[in-house]
Amino acid sequence: MKITLALGGGGSRGNSHIGVIRRLENEGFEITAVAGTSAGGIVAACYAAGYSTEEMEEAFAQSDQSKLWNRNSHEGPSLLGTSGFAELLDQFFGEKKLQDLNIPCAVTAVDIKTGEEIVIDKGKVVDAVLSTIALPGIFPPVHSEKYILVDGGVLNPVPVSVARSLDRDKPVVAVVLTPLIDPEGELKGISLPTSIPSPLVDRLSKTRLVQAFNIFLLSVDAGGRMLTELRLKIDNPEVIIRPEVSHIGLLDNVDVHEMVRLGEASIDPVLEQLHQVTTWSSQINRKIRRTLEKE
Repeated sequence: MKITLALGGGGSRGNSHIGVIRRLENEGFEITAVAGTSAGGIVAACYAAGYSTEEMEEAFAQSDQSKLWNRNSHEGPSLLGTSGFAELLDQFFGEKKLQDLNIPCAVTAVDIKTGEEIVIDKGKVVDAVLSTIALPGIFPPVHSEKYILVDGGVLNPVPVSVARSLDRDKPVVAVVLTPLIDPEGELKGISLPTSIPSPLVDRLSKTRLVQAFNIFLLSVDAGGRMLTELRLKIDNPEVIIRPEVSHIGLLDNVDVHEMVRLGEASIDPVLEQLHQVTTWSSQINRKIRRTLEKE
């Protein structure tokens, strides 16, 4: 039962991807290629590099989330930095390149000079991941020889088309971290760090900067939801998995273990569909091979 994965963006919600992958493996599915956008790009690269879901969960749970987004003086214009996260990525990948990973892997970014979607499937893994998570205005863009790159979710929140291009014979399973559009639903903004005393949190949350930041993130989330649904209709993945993580804000500090559990639970509603799709795909591929052999 072979599949390819398209892992969507969603900030802190991305930890649920780990649980999705774990459950898929436990159910006997073999992932032959993986594409990711933003948070999905992080997990995609880790998995393609050979890290187990247990290793990923432990590493992310032990990381100090409050220090991941520290700024260095050399970083470009942004509200937050990625210096702490870059150090974590160096521990994971060092000088590894995407083309040398265990299975085909690609992440997406957007060149803000041309507005073009850029599929990154070669070069240093660390640079690729920093590019795909560079949420405009929040994290610094990544400069290369040709491009100025920001978060791939700007144009392609769930990279189904990219996953399909990596292995065209396998069904694409899309993991979507935004819920279906619901007029009665409520978007989730930002949460200030829990280490800040409550009275100070109350005061900070009323400042214009924090309120403006919150409005910006809510707007990004709203636009991302609509774009996600449009792209899913166009790219038409064989199976869509939606972990129940809509209550998590893009930059929330989260319980990684709980997020992984939510990812695991998201397989239950689509398990039968997954088996049907992979069985049908295997039958079609066998018929194609037999036809080619006869010719």
